[in-house]
Amino acid sequence: MADLERITITIEPELLVRLDAFLARSGHSNRSKAIGDFVRAGLLDADDGIDDDADTTGVVAVTYDHERRDMADKLVHMAHDHEGMVLATTHIHLDANNCLEMSALRGTKAEIRHYAEHVAGMRGVHHGVFLLARPIAR
Repeated sequence: MADLERITITIEPELLVRLDAFLARSGHSNRSKAIGDFVRAGLLDADDGIDDDADTTGVVAVTYDHERRDMADKLVHMAHDHEGMVLATTHIHLDANNCLEMSALRGTKAEIRHYAEHVAGMRGVHHGVFLLARPIAR
């Protein structure tokens, strides 16, 4: 097991109730594990310590109205235009009009961020998010 540091935090009672409710439904073994995961995710989200040219992986997920003119075709063309970076795409039909599309990406942090921001910013996309993972060790 890795070396661990013991710290003390102060937290609002309402936030602690929410944390404990999260623990009950998430499968985290304890508060320390959950808080460590939150800190790791927050630092990755802030891109802390990851150079723009670092080789890494990520995921972009978007929801959109598939009835919107050529939306699905535009997403397919984007993926083909970035051959080698888009590793796989999953398409899910949410309801009669809306779809969720998730793509696994590999490239530099800057390339992944640019691709994800471009896809999420496309006209017709309702919501887009991306997750940047750890840099790939070589």
